[in-house]
Amino acid sequence: MMDHAHDLACVREATDRLLSAVTTMDNASVAQPSRLGGWSRGHVLAHLARNADALVNVLQGRPMYVSAEARDADIERDAPRPLEVQAADVRDSAARFQAAGEEPADWTRTVELRNGVTDSAGRVPFRRWVEVELHHVDLGIGYELEDLPAEFLERETGFLTERFSGRADIPATRVTDGTRAWTTGRAADEPGITVTGRPADLVGWLAGRRDGAALEVRGGALPKLPPL
Repeated sequence: MMDHAHDLACVREATDRLLSAVTTMDNASVAQPSRLGGWSRGHVLAHLARNADALVNVLQGRPMYVSAEARDADIERDAPRPLEVQAADVRDSAARFQAAGEEPADWTRTVELRNGVTDSAGRVPFRRWVEVELHHVDLGIGYELEDLPAEFLERETGFLTERFSGRADIPATRVTDGTRAWTTGRAADEPGITVTGRPADLVGWLAGRRDGAALEVRGGALPKLPPL
């Protein structure tokens, strides 16, 4: 079961790590490309801030974003801001998310995210944790997938294999780090493909941050995964 209070604490710790790392940047480095195609580091920071506010909307029963176009426009608007403004926005929006998460609520209720996706309210803090950790890596400022907490890597592997489970365009696949195992892709009595690797490499592949070259694949080719 999800422990939203635990995950909120993890979000706070991850945000503190990110903000501490961001202080090593300057205005010129904010404008440089991130590891996400077409996005500067400023785009990543702007997205993190706007995502925090969007998840506050989710927790409080409002649409996550007014529209996809408005979401994209807000990121483009905020991306060119100087470092001091970016960092303050990430910090202040994170505080708003934490405050919303600490309000008494029914954490078993179903909430709606983007594109009609629904989930339990109790999993929203974990979703925010994913945003902060992966986008910290995307900034390309010294925080790598190998630096992610072990708990996060295990849970994100489970989260993403679940997300891709049942998809007809992905072959039935067993994913393992040598200790734990998950299944994903289309339903089958026995997965035909086994993908083995270190936790960081598995998350990198599942989250579209690595090409999977470091993984061992048996029973066929490495499945091609859709973008997140």
